[in-house]
Amino acid sequence: MRATLIYGAGDVRVEEVPDPKIQRPTDAVVRVLRSCICGSDLWPYGSRPPSEQGDRIGHEFLGVVEDIGAEVSGLRTGDLVVAPFVYADNTCDFCLEGLHTSCRHGGFWATDGVDGGQGEAVRVPHAQGTLVKLPVGEDSALLPSLLTLSDVFCTGHHCAVTAGVTPRTTVVGDGAVGLSAVLSAKRLGAERIILMGRHKVRTDLGRDFGATDIVAERGEEGVARVRELTGGDGTHTVLECVGTLPALETALGVVRAGGTISRVGAPQYDQAPLGFQVFMNNITLTGGVAPARAYIEELLPDVLEGKIEPGRVFDRTVSVDEVPDGYRAMAAREALKVLVQP
Repeated sequence: MRATLIYGAGDVRVEEVPDPKIQRPTDAVVRVLRSCICGSDLWPYGSRPPSEQGDRIGHEFLGVVEDIGAEVSGLRTGDLVVAPFVYADNTCDFCLEGLHTSCRHGGFWATDGVDGGQGEAVRVPHAQGTLVKLPVGEDSALLPSLLTLSDVFCTGHHCAVTAGVTPRTTVVGDGAVGLSAVLSAKRLGAERIILMGRHKVRTDLGRDFGATDIVAERGEEGVARVRELTGGDGTHTVLECVGTLPALETALGVVRAGGTISRVGAPQYDQAPLGFQVFMNNITLTGGVAPARAYIEELLPDVLEGKIEPGRVFDRTVSVDEVPDGYRAMAAREALKVLVQP
């Protein structure tokens, strides 16, 4: 089958790899109908050292069950399913606490001999606990929005939930996760949502998703503008969806005393300015990697009923063979989020 491998910064290739097969009785094999490129995939795309051995990549996909292990129940061949970006058994103590990203028997796609999502098929470990059946057909117009339940929309939702979204919210970042956070904040009852971003196509979508104010300024000017909009005090909840140090500094600059910052952008820094002033202002810092599997059943009905359309974050579609161009387009900010359709 065809699948995506990364060899180094800017070096993504599509090659023939072995077809996935059942290796354990808890496995399933899923034929991929839709996958996508994640903003977090751009970090290795921009910085990975070159190597002679390419590694599989991709962690968001939905598809059709093609084969199934003897110990998997609740699924059968032909089922349309979505996979969260971390596989998990859904039975260990961490999973039962809603923290599937810490599953004692789980792991990440494209590591330890497990297939990546950006290909034609995937072997799914712990299939019974990982996969969620979708009650639609292979040709459903809802597939892009259903795919966002694999990661990006659940991550935006996690950001809003852990922040304890109030009627007053600021979202830092107009990428796909940031826009998903806007949609999630609106869904959870936020009445005023300030979106910080400077790309008009993206911020226009943010307005459609529920943003009431747009702040295009960055750095100190952006902080000053948000504080101006909030009577000088800042906002009660801040959703940091980028993962860079400047984004965290902005979040700390716009949060109100006693407020909460949730960060879900994969951090690209080792140290953060969490010193005396943050302490004195009683700022809560929360967030982290989103346990998408814990949220899928909650969010699925609104997607199926058309109440929300998180799939609108996809603004370009490519085939598997065109995935390298999809990476280039996202890295160049020519695309917000790229959908892959094998």
